[in-house]
Amino acid sequence: METFAEFLAQIDDPQQRARVEEVLAWVAATFPQLATRIAWNQPMFTDHGTFIIGFSVSKQHLAVSPEMAGIEHFSAAIVQASYEHTKMLMRIPWDKPIPWPLLQEMIAFNIADKADCATFWRK
Repeated sequence: METFAEFLAQIDDPQQRARVEEVLAWVAATFPQLATRIAWNQPMFTDHGTFIIGFSVSKQHLAVSPEMAGIEHFSAAIVQASYEHTKMLMRIPWDKPIPWPLLQEMIAFNIADKADCATFWRK
């Protein structure tokens, strides 16, 4: 989690900071094989040099970004869980619970789907 310390320190709202830290720690504990990094001022997790999932913070929500293929694959599940998404990210409002099982499925999907991927982003 040292990788994310500076990013977390920049989140002014202590409740939002704690929530982001909880999510990042959960991903690191649940998927210990993933590497951590900051890129484009966002905390990310990678596997063999390829992007798996990233997060960003806005005033209204925590954004989860599993790339477009991840959003497309889970679009129905995201909507069924009552969350909003765009082509590239899912929004988790600060006042809603973290959808842990869905988040776990997204990460597992990207790890499996990108097992043979040799680039950072899907082509």
